[in-house]
Amino acid sequence: MVVVDKEECTGCETCIEACPVEAISMVDGVAEINQEECVECLTCIDECPAGAIKEE
Repeated sequence: MVVVDKEECTGCETCIEACPVEAISMVDGVAEINQEECVECLTCIDECPAGAIKEE
């Protein structure tokens, strides 16, 4: 499962642009991953400049 650390997320939206299945959206200025749509390709982890997205 890929998750966003809400304390570390800066709201830059880089992950939204990187996600090939459009499973990430912004909620109250923080990235949120729709687990039902996420294919766990891990692209968002590599692209997040804040290191706020992690695999659990």
